[in-house]
This record gives sequence, C-alpha cells and structure tokens, in this order.
Amino acid sequence: MTWRVQIEYCTQCRWLPRAAWLAQELLTTFEAELTELSLRPGTGGVFVVRVNDEVVWDRREQGFPEPTAVKRLVRDRVAPGKPLGHSDSPA
Repeated sequence: MTWRVQIEYCTQCRWLPRAAWLAQELLTTFEAELTELSLRPGTGGVFVVRVNDEVVWDRREQGFPEPTAVKRLVRDRVAPGKPLGHSDSPA
C-alpha cells in the first residue's frame, strides 16, 4: 500500500516551521511505512493533515495538533498496532 501524508499550512500565518517540524516527527516515526510526505503552502489560516487525501486533522475544527495526536491518527491508518513508545501513554 502507498501511504502519502500531506500537511497544508498557511503561508500568511508563517506556519511553515510548525508544518516542517510535524513532518519531521512523522517521517522519523513512520520511516518504513510512508511513501511520501509533502508540505503544501496554503492561505487563510489553513493547517490540515491528510493521509491519502483523507483529512485526519483540521486546525479549524480541532485546533493545533500535538504531534502525539497526529502520530496516533496516522498510525491508525498506516500501521495499526505499531507501538509508538511514550506517545502511546495516556494523556
């Protein structure tokens, strides 16, 4: 299976560093599972994480994500059952 993650971020809000940091976290955690991870510039306050075009996190609905929350959502799609170490600890 091909797993693509896309992080769309607002350039007007200067959210590239946040998007890049989240991308690094996901690539480090899922280096064997992800086929592609892209950063997509957007506008209007957008910060959306998609897995194979399915929205898994939208800042407008859920606020800014903690990396742990996004890792769990991505894991549930690309590698169910994969342990995330300390990220699996209850919040």
